[in-house]
Amino acid sequence: MGSRKQDSSIARKEANKDVVKASLNNCPSSPRKMRLVADIIRGEQVDKALYILKYSKKDASNKLEKLLLSAMANWQVKNEGADIEEANLIIKEIFVDSARQLKRLRPAPQGRGYRIRKRSNHVTLILGNKEN
Repeated sequence: MGSRKQDSSIARKEANKDVVKASLNNCPSSPRKMRLVADIIRGEQVDKALYILKYSKKDASNKLEKLLLSAMANWQVKNEGADIEEANLIIKEIFVDSARQLKRLRPAPQGRGYRIRKRSNHVTLILGNKEN
């Protein structure tokens, strides 16, 4: 009974070798701005996505480039001895969720205060192999 349980866990680990996750939490920019860049690289191959992020003018692209490099390093740790160019990795999923908001007050006319919401976001990136 115990050996069957070990066999299924080994098979699951082998299946999960090609799927790698990296996340960026509490990034101090609005989720809307981050989604603009995330939508551009969704579904792209890893080398093409790095090229897009490197030459993008948006500030969010610098943070996503570091996150993509981190996910690639995670893949290398999981798959020791494998070549990352031959793996044919793509960005399977990337999603941006809103995180906490810092609420501030700005002075306004006649003694009032306008509320400023400084937004932040969480980004999750999942790499996988390209299925034929």
